[in-house]
Amino acid sequence: MQANHTSDSEPPQAVPPSNRTRVRRAAERAHYDAPTVHAIVDDAWLCHVAFACPDVLCLPTTCWRVDDMLYIHGSNGSRMMKHLASGAPACVTITHLDGLVMARSAFSHSMNYRSVVVHGAFEVVADEDKPAVLHALMEHIAPGRGHDSRAPDANELKATTVLGIPLHESAAKIRNWGPRDNEEDLNLPHWAGVLPLMTQRLPAVTHADSRSPVPGYIADWLTQAQPPGMI
Repeated sequence: MQANHTSDSEPPQAVPPSNRTRVRRAAERAHYDAPTVHAIVDDAWLCHVAFACPDVLCLPTTCWRVDDMLYIHGSNGSRMMKHLASGAPACVTITHLDGLVMARSAFSHSMNYRSVVVHGAFEVVADEDKPAVLHALMEHIAPGRGHDSRAPDANELKATTVLGIPLHESAAKIRNWGPRDNEEDLNLPHWAGVLPLMTQRLPAVTHADSRSPVPGYIADWLTQAQPPGMI
């Protein structure tokens, strides 16, 4: 799902949920409303989680959303999972790069993007809730996959830690417009514009020993690609 974009002439949502989520640099790009945050999160399969234990680490991991919670999962033996399960402070980031902004001056070049930063602490998902939350992950990967794969068995569930962090302390930041050259540079003889970027979904590649035909939901997944951000 594509986030609702605003141009540089439209005011963003201006009330941050906390002081540490307040966007200070380029504050006109900030959005704090849940629909915008959720849309950016829902476009992602990967997030980066930053924490200190005691060294500061920032690690990529699979992510998905259910209601106002962002979830991650991993082995019970994972250093990251064990640390975050203790309730330690964490910061989660998601970024989608939508375009390279080419200005007339080198200094004014920029990028179009959609990003979310989440502050807070992860909570451990109870054993009885793990199956439903992990089913939601499969549906996030490809709608329909949750019913077209073997569900985790008792041993697999026991070996897996599932963590969720509330999205209520989040900030989104969006840039989706063209170059902003200084007035004195507008007549320079250099091309200006945007080089749009997007993630492209490609046709499924069936594994050599798969005996099942390509299911319809996989074909549907291929057509769900979104256009790059507005320019």
